[in-house]
Formats: sequence, structure tokens, C-alpha cells
Amino acid sequence: MNISYKWLKEYVDFDLGAEQVAEALTSIGLEVGSVEEVQAIKGGLQGLVVAEVLTCEPHPNSDHMHVCSVNIGAEEPVQIVCGAANVAQGQKVIVATLGTKLYDGEECFTIKRSKLRGIESLGMICAEDEIGIGTSHDGIIVLPQDAKVGTPAAEYYGIESDWVIEVDITPNRADACSHYGVARDLYAWLVRNGHKTALHRTDVSAFATDNHDLDIDIVVENTEACPRYCGVTIKGCEVKESPEWLQTKLRTIGVRPINNVVDVTNYVMFAYGQPLHCFDADMIDGKKVVVKTMPEGTPFVTLDGEEHKLSERDLAICNANAPMCIAGVFGGKGSGTYETTKDVLLESAYFNPTWIRKSARRHGLNTDASFRFERGIDPDLQVYALKVAALMVKELAGGTVSMDIKDIEAPGLTKSFEVDLDYKYAHDLIGKTIPAEVIKEIVTSLEMKITAETESGISLSVPAYRVDVQRPCDVVEDILRIYGYNNVEIPTAVKSSLTIKGEVDRSNKLQNLVSEQLVGEGFREILNNSLTKEAYYNDLAAYPKTHAVKLLNPLSSDLNVLRQTLLFGGLESIAHNANRKNANLRFFEFGNCYYKNPDITEEQKAADTLAGYSEDLHLGLWLTGKRVEASWAHPEEQSSVYELKAYVAHILTRLGAPVGKLKQQAGTNDIFAKSLALVDNNGTVVLEFGLVKKSLTALFDISAEVYFADINWTLLMKKTKKHSVSFTEISKFPAVSRDLALLVDKSVEFARIEQIAFAADKKFLKKVTLFDVYEGKNLEAGKKSYAVNFMLQDETKTMNDKQTDAVMAKIIASLEKQLGAKLR
Repeated sequence: MNISYKWLKEYVDFDLGAEQVAEALTSIGLEVGSVEEVQAIKGGLQGLVVAEVLTCEPHPNSDHMHVCSVNIGAEEPVQIVCGAANVAQGQKVIVATLGTKLYDGEECFTIKRSKLRGIESLGMICAEDEIGIGTSHDGIIVLPQDAKVGTPAAEYYGIESDWVIEVDITPNRADACSHYGVARDLYAWLVRNGHKTALHRTDVSAFATDNHDLDIDIVVENTEACPRYCGVTIKGCEVKESPEWLQTKLRTIGVRPINNVVDVTNYVMFAYGQPLHCFDADMIDGKKVVVKTMPEGTPFVTLDGEEHKLSERDLAICNANAPMCIAGVFGGKGSGTYETTKDVLLESAYFNPTWIRKSARRHGLNTDASFRFERGIDPDLQVYALKVAALMVKELAGGTVSMDIKDIEAPGLTKSFEVDLDYKYAHDLIGKTIPAEVIKEIVTSLEMKITAETESGISLSVPAYRVDVQRPCDVVEDILRIYGYNNVEIPTAVKSSLTIKGEVDRSNKLQNLVSEQLVGEGFREILNNSLTKEAYYNDLAAYPKTHAVKLLNPLSSDLNVLRQTLLFGGLESIAHNANRKNANLRFFEFGNCYYKNPDITEEQKAADTLAGYSEDLHLGLWLTGKRVEASWAHPEEQSSVYELKAYVAHILTRLGAPVGKLKQQAGTNDIFAKSLALVDNNGTVVLEFGLVKKSLTALFDISAEVYFADINWTLLMKKTKKHSVSFTEISKFPAVSRDLALLVDKSVEFARIEQIAFAADKKFLKKVTLFDVYEGKNLEAGKKSYAVNFMLQDETKTMNDKQTDAVMAKIIASLEKQLGAKLR
């Protein structure tokens, strides 16, 4: 939220600069994102000074220019050529000195030393429109004779810059969604830190009803959704452009001025946090306002011309015949204020935050009003805000207050929260003993009333606008942020209890080890949101939408389910980088994936709320682009699935995973065009990697091939739980290498050959490597040739040919028997 520094000073007295205010606000929990200067006049009149024309002679080469000697407050007068007809000796004027930047809209030009018709000019005598203080160009500005030469123009005209303080409002701080709300917090900080200050707001004692010529009947049918509704009418308004001071205030905080009446409602909202709505009274059929819900599917056109279908849970502000606006969210077409409007009804209400939040999400409408209503505004502010608005409308648009304020309030509306605070509890929670008098000073400065007091604590009445302060711990938090977190000393002793490392600790340690390994191999770690888009899972058999964990109240359709796979977050990151000319990428991410069992019964849900829901930690790897690029020592090389396989193998080796006990098979996950999976004896997939389907990468406008590995880290931790690191002495005896060219059916995979070979000889066979595959001429139909290397070694002696041949014969026999393999 944008806060104007000068506007803030209207509500609380202080002598701090904008940067100091920003530091103070951040220290009390209203974190400031930025502080930016806003100049009332572009350029801030820098380089412009009050000057005096000492002499004024006609230009020898021009019939309308004059050559002037001008005192600008420097040691020597300067010569300036001026073309204005009204320039004369003895005048006090505004001069732009050399180097001054003047603006004409977005264009900027700099005053430089120049020659005009052969005469040197060292500045410029200015007109109103040339420096931005007016629109006249009839001649140069002529100041009163008492103007002091050398005075900066900004000082002479009283031009002061404003500063926009961007405050990041957290969802629990609805009370700070206004200038006065921020002023309240700043006031408490100022009091605590010994500054002389006072908090004040607009006086509305002048408000009075002028007549009863425009009475609008107000009926609230749904008091649950609208606990309080107030209204007042003003007759005989003139809707026109707002005065400059009001337009400037709104523009400074990024709000576009519309007209004087609408601008007043926006002013009150940003000043005090109470959203208002202004109706054209002539468009209120039956001169009656009814606050109610409408039948499901009722069509409604908003101010922006979009048609919506109202839900029976949408609260509407209606006239006698039809809805005029979605309460607290958006006005309807024809319900606003226009140039032809003469009579208006000002609305000020307190709506149920839950109703407004759900309506705003339901229709995808997020407005400044709904932002405040859905977080909870002050239920005691409605009448005051109406009075401020009515007085301003009378001042800026004329007219008369033509009915008494109607205030319809449901019984039981909370106006305060009662909280008992024990001093010892506060001291224990803070970690420091704070004197009782200091605590009382802080809570009082935060507008909490002390209703009772004992030696051990106090009872407080907390204003209802502090929706985040309803428990003793909330009060302690407020005390601490005003007292100052930095004022709580770091203890010199640490109290702790001994804990035993568990599986979570082991998993975290191994995550760090693998992360370091991947970073060393050129990967970058990414961290994506667990919330993702449901549409990503359209038509996916491996991750059906019925298994997605859906949010009951999503922020948007892009964040409406919990992810079932890490893939899509990585593709978003790849697309983001590729769009910024960074296409060669290696990413990895550790993150939880979430699943819902749609077959869970109602009885199981009743017994356990979380029944049917599960989550697993996964490790995802992404490769795309070129593996080698622009290298003098190596030709360019694209990333491939084999490169990804090597990285996966390194991870398994590092973890000591029992790869021999896992079965390799073709993957079935339909996020891949083709993949390889490792499964355990139960058929559960431990990991799967391969080439991502083009139809999925196309969703992100990724044209390059993307290789992805999905490792079920939770399951892998179970598989490696009993792994212990051991070592043996390197054999003193040489290994024997044998190559075979095997003719097999095209359907035979190398993994099957490897499996049969190790089953045939478990004593001497150490390694099986595929080094060539041939399919083509001179082979039988439906056949292919594998060139395979077998590494044999006896740990106790050197193997002779007889031993080697015997082992190889067993392997060949097994391959022939089980696969029908033939030697080429």
C-alpha cells in the first residue's frame, strides 16, 4: 500500500524525514518496501532562482529580442537574451541558470550557453508554463519587488516534494490499510521513543442535516452478511473535476482521479480505511435500498461492462427492482456517479469479511474496497466516515444534506475484544522483564483501554478494528513490536535439551550432500510454489485431476491445487529463463508432492480428517539446451537423456542405493515421451527419468527438448536406511576383459542381458558394459546386434584362460537359452 508522507503528517505530528519514518514503520512490523520522492512540479524547480533585470537593451539583430544584464545572486551579473515582450529593466523575474533541466511533458531540455542572433546568452528568463507553475505563456513571470534576489524558486513558491512510502501490509493488519491506520502505529512508536507528538483526525462537528427533501428507505434483510449499513443523501451536487489538491493526493499514491464526488469516496477510504460507495439517487428505483442476496444465476453487469451470474451467497445492494452492486466488491452499471448526476446517496457499511472474500474470489474481482472488507474493517467507523465524506462533497460539489444519517446495526456486533494480560506471561514470552508502567503506556498509545488493573496484570478492551489482537499472546506481540525487538537483549546462556538424530535428520543431511554434489556438477537449485494450476493435470493418467488436493478458497485459478509432481514448477522456471536468453539449464529441486485418494469413504473421513491424503518428498532434475557451447576444445553438444542418466546414477551411488535389488523397466508415466523406471519388488516406482512430452512443454512455449528425472526421495530413504559404508582392499590381481557380439531380438533390452549374465556367474563377473548397438544390413529380420564387454576378476589369484573360458561359456549358454541369443 502506498502512503503519502505529507498526507501522513496531517494525522500525526512528527519531525522525522521520510527515510526515518520508513525505518520506524519497519521496526514496528509495517515493513517498508521502498521510499520514492514525488515532485510536485517535475524537476522540483531545481536550478531556478529569483533574479533582477539590471539593464534591458534591444537586440541589435532582432526586432523583438532584448539583451539583458541579470543579477542572479552570483558575484557577477549574467547576460541573457530574452524574447518576451514584457521584459523590462528593474523587474524581479525567475531565471533558469546554466545546466537547469526544464520539462515539457515527458520531454526534457537543458539550459546551455548559446548564441541568439550572434549574442551570447547564459540562461533563460522564464514564463509560467515553462517551469510548470501555471499555463500562461503571455510573457515572462514578473515577481513583486520585495522578492529577494538569489532565492531558489522552489523556496519562493513553497514547492515541497512528497515521498511515497510503500508499506507491505500483511493479511492480519487490516487496521493499517489507511493513512490514519499507519499514523496510529507511528504515534505509538513516537510516544515510546520520547518524541513530542499528537494524533488527530478531521473534525466533523460541523455536520448537520440541512433538510429532508431526499429520503431513501434502507432495509437490511441479511444481517449476517451485513451487520451494519449507513447512508445519507446529498441533493443538488455539481459533479465536476476535483480541485488540484485532491487530485494531487490521489495521484501521489497511484489512484486515478475521476470526479469530485468519486474522488471524495476514494479519499476517505485511503485516509481512514472505510470504503464508501456513491449512488446516483435518481437511479435508485422506488427510492429504496435493500441489502439482500439474489436467486442463483441472477445476471448482473458491473461498471466495467462485464456480465456476471450472481450466486445465492453473493450479497447485493439492490433498489426496489434490481441489484445495483455486489456488496463490498464492485458497483453495477448505471449505479455510479456521472456528470449528469445531481443527487447522490453515500453508502458506508460493515460487511462480513468471509462473505466479501468469497464473492470477490467467485467473480475474480479484486478491488481496493474488497481488499479492506475481506480483511475486516473497523465496525465503529461507518458514521464518522459518512460525515467526513458528506462535508467534503458539500465543499467540493455543493448541495445540501437532505436526510438524517440512517444507521442500521445488527444486534451483537462486536465493538471490542476483552483480553486479560498477565505480566509474568508477557515477561516469559518476551524473554525480558518490562516494567508495568511501560506496558500500560504502550497499550494505551495503541488505543487499548485498561478496564481493570491488579498487581499481576491488566484487563484490556481492544478496539474491534484490531482483528489480529484477540488473545494475550497477540497483545504481547503488539507490546514487543512497539517496545522494539532490538531492545530485547540476546541471552548469554542457552537452555536446550538433548535430542537423538532421527530419520528426518538423516534425510536432511543427505539432501545437503546430494545438493552439493549436483551444484558441483553444474546444477542450480530452484524452489517453486507447492500451489499450482489444476489445468496442468488435464488428461494425465499418471496424475489424474481426481487425485489432486484442491484448495477450498484459492487465491486464483493458477494456484488452486497442491502439486502432484515437481515437473510443472520446473517447466515454469525453464520458460522464465529461456525467455530471458538463458536456454542452457540444469535445475534441481527438493519438494513435497501431494495426493488425494478419491475412493476414501465418508466413515473414514469422519474418523480421520486427513484420511485419504498423503505427501512424499521428491527430488526433481531438469536438463535442457546445450551441454557444451562455444568451447574451443569441444564441439557443441546438446544435452541428452544419457547425461541425465549419469547424474541420476551418481546420486544413487552417493546414497549407496541398492540398485541391484531394483528392477529396470520401461516407464509408463505419461508426462514422458519415453522413459526408464527403477521399481522395487512390489512394483513401486522409486525413480523415473526421460524426455518430457512435447505437448507438455508446448504449454510453456518451450521449443527445446526437456529431460526430467523424478526421484521419490521418501521411498529412496527407506531403501537406503540399512546401508552401511564398507571398503575392501584393491585386488592385486588383474581383471580379464572379454567382448561378445550378440544377435538378439529387437525387443530385448540390455538390462535383461546384464541380469542374465550376473545370474550365470556371481563370483568372477564384476561388470557388464554395452559399447555398441547395430541394426541394419546383413542382419536377420527383427534382430539387432549388441556389442557387450564382460569384466572378470578373481580376488585371490590371476585368472587363466581355462577359468575365463568356463565362465564365459556359462554366460553364453544362459543367454542362448533364455534369450535365443547367437554369437556373430
